[in-house]
Amino acid sequence: MEARSSRELQARNYLEKHRIMDLLTYLTSALLFFRPERPREYLISILERLRIARLSGVALPFFMDNSNIASMFEMLDSSNKGSISFVQYKEALKTLGLCTAEEVLKDDGHGVTFEKFRNEVNKRTQEI
Repeated sequence: MEARSSRELQARNYLEKHRIMDLLTYLTSALLFFRPERPREYLISILERLRIARLSGVALPFFMDNSNIASMFEMLDSSNKGSISFVQYKEALKTLGLCTAEEVLKDDGHGVTFEKFRNEVNKRTQEI
């Protein structure tokens, strides 16, 4: 039983060290957001762009531009108030693979504006 526990710990450490779950979440989110006709080829192209970015030392490519971020915000802000709730904000970050369920975010009690949403999405993407 202890050997199995040790293997599970080694596997978990490996996944965390190489940020595999972050990558898989990001790839899944990109698939669900863009819904390409040929998902396998789309995933291969993302991975190839990531490989090239890593080899060349340039920033990793972000697959959502500001218009995509604005569209997502507009879908969340269905009443057109100019802000979304903190719960919507956190769920959107999780859906994009930019926040884990365990991560604690500060809720200042105010709605989240588009500017804050866009800035946070861009900042977290750069961190990945």
